[in-house]
Amino acid sequence: MKYGGARTVADVIEQYGEEAFARLVPAFSRAGLVYPPVKVALLSLKAERSLEVWAFENDEWHFIKEYPIKGASGTAGPKLREGDRQVPEGVYRIIGLNPNSIYHLSMKLNYPNAFDLRHAKAEGRSQLGNNIHIHGNTGSDGCLAMGDEAIEDLFFLVAEVGKDNAMVVIAPNDPRTEPLPRSLPNTPPWLPELYGLIEAKFRVFTK
Repeated sequence: MKYGGARTVADVIEQYGEEAFARLVPAFSRAGLVYPPVKVALLSLKAERSLEVWAFENDEWHFIKEYPIKGASGTAGPKLREGDRQVPEGVYRIIGLNPNSIYHLSMKLNYPNAFDLRHAKAEGRSQLGNNIHIHGNTGSDGCLAMGDEAIEDLFFLVAEVGKDNAMVVIAPNDPRTEPLPRSLPNTPPWLPELYGLIEAKFRVFTK
């Protein structure tokens, strides 16, 4: 996919791929895996301000590496509308790699997903926003800002694996250490359904 601007994804791989490869391969080696993997999962934890990279091989998920989140606006709770500055919560896919982002590099999520759209329709909500990315730099307005070196690694990894083989799960906190809340201020009644889905996804990711 080519966005407006001079660079292509292939250009980014040529420019940053060697250094990203050198940073990623030792992490895969420590996990006993060969790079690149079959598929990856990016687990984002709002409270912990961290993003974990996991790889799927031999019918199980393996922890690879953790990156600090440099910027994430909003609080615990799902994104409900454009302009609320909330980072979405749920299970998402990466639908685009932008080599010409104003935030160095970025990866677009499929927010709003089917879950978001279903509940918005039932509640008569529109204008949900749709420009949510994992990107470089440190500023955030509903996105996950990872810093430039980290996004180079993540962009390269997803480009190598293929965006259709990358899953993103965003949680308010790590459900493996503390159960997700079943109510929060100013959140919808379907919050337990959403957090149940997130907790179910996390069960297979055990360090």
